[in-house]
Amino acid sequence: MGKSINIIESTAVPVTIENIDTDQIIPARFLKATTRDGFGKNLFRDWRYENGDEQKPKPDFPLNNTAYSGKILIAGKNFGCGSSREHAAWAIKDYGFDVVVSSFFADIFKNNALNNFLLPVLVPESFLQELFELVHQDPAAEIEVNLENQYIKIVATGAKESFEINSYKKTCLLNGYDDIDYLLNMKAEIEAFEKQ
Repeated sequence: MGKSINIIESTAVPVTIENIDTDQIIPARFLKATTRDGFGKNLFRDWRYENGDEQKPKPDFPLNNTAYSGKILIAGKNFGCGSSREHAAWAIKDYGFDVVVSSFFADIFKNNALNNFLLPVLVPESFLQELFELVHQDPAAEIEVNLENQYIKIVATGAKESFEINSYKKTCLLNGYDDIDYLLNMKAEIEAFEKQ
C-alpha cells in the first residue's frame, strides 16, 4: 500500500522552465534499476550538476538553492512531455515531492504520477505565475494542497484555485491504495455481489 495523500501544507521548489521532458527529469542512463528507490538523487541530474558530476552542483538551479525546500514542486507548463517513462514520477517522489503543480501536464506523465502517489495539480497559467512570484519573493511561503476538497491555496493571502482529478484516482490517493489494494478493499462487496 502506498502513502496516502490528503492535505499537504508545505513550502515549494520553483522550476520555471517550460516543456520539461521526462529525459530531463530523469536521464535515460539512470533507467537500469528495477525498483523505485534511489531515483531521487538523479532528479534533473544534468541541470543540477556540471557535466552530471555530483561534486559540481550548479548554484543557480533551484534544487541546489538551500532557500527552497518542501513537498511541492512548481514547474513550467507542459511538464512531463516526451517518452512515457514511469521513472520520472519515481524520481520526483523519491526526491521527496508529493505534489507537482503546473499549467499543463503530458497525459502519460500525469497517469504515471497518479499511479505512484504523486499528485499532479493543474492550475491556470495566471495562478502558476502567481505561485512562482510568491515563492521567489518568499521561499518560506506556505502553500496548501487539499485533495479532499480539490483546491490549492496560498496560505498567507487565501488566494486559491480548484483542480480536477479522476474520482477513482482521488479515492486511491486518499486511502493509499494502488489498483490491487482498491479491489481488495471491495472484497466483501464483490463476494456479496457474486452470491446474488
